[in-house]
Amino acid sequence: MAKRQSRSQPTWTAVKAKLAAFDRTALLDLIHHLYAAHKDNQAFLHARFGLGEDVLEPYKKTIDRWLWPDPFSNQDTSVIKAKQAITDYKKAVGDPAGLTELMVFYCEQAAGYCRDIGYQDEGFFDALVRMFEQALKSANTLPVEGRDGLLARLDRVRKISHAFGYGVGDDMDYLLAKYAKHSG
Repeated sequence: MAKRQSRSQPTWTAVKAKLAAFDRTALLDLIHHLYAAHKDNQAFLHARFGLGEDVLEPYKKTIDRWLWPDPFSNQDTSVIKAKQAITDYKKAVGDPAGLTELMVFYCEQAAGYCRDIGYQDEGFFDALVRMFEQALKSANTLPVEGRDGLLARLDRVRKISHAFGYGVGDDMDYLLAKYAKHSG
C-alpha cells in the first residue's frame, strides 16, 4: 500500500507568493471571481470601498436574521453567526463608529426578540450582556455627538432587559454605571 505524502495546509505566505506573479489584469480577474463567488465577498468589498448607500446594511441583515428569526419558519437563533457579521465588518472596514453601530444594533435586536417573542435562553442573555459591555466600551471611544445617541439606545435596551430575569437588567445597570460617559 502506497503511503500518502503529508502536506501542510496552505498559508497566506504561499498564497502571497503566487499572487506576486499576477499582473494587474490577472489580479482583477481573480477579485472578480471572488466577488461573484459569494455575497459575503461582495459585502466585504462594498464595505471596504464605501460603495452603496449603507455599507452596514448587509451586516445588519445578518444580525437580524440570526437574532430575530421568523418564529413561523422554524428558524433558529445563532449568537455565533450574528457576532460573525460584526467580525466580518471589522475585517472589511474597522470604522469605530460603524462597528459600534453594529454592536448596538445587535443589542437592540437581541433584546427586542426576547421581549416580543418571550425568548428565554440563559446563553443568549449572557451573550447580550457581553455585547452590551463591548458596545459601551466602544461607544466611549467615539466623539460626544456620536456617543450620546448610542448610549441612549443602549439605555433603552437596558430598560427592556429588566423584564427578562436572570439578572440581565441588573448586569446592564452595573455596566452602564461603570462605562457610560455622558456629555455635559
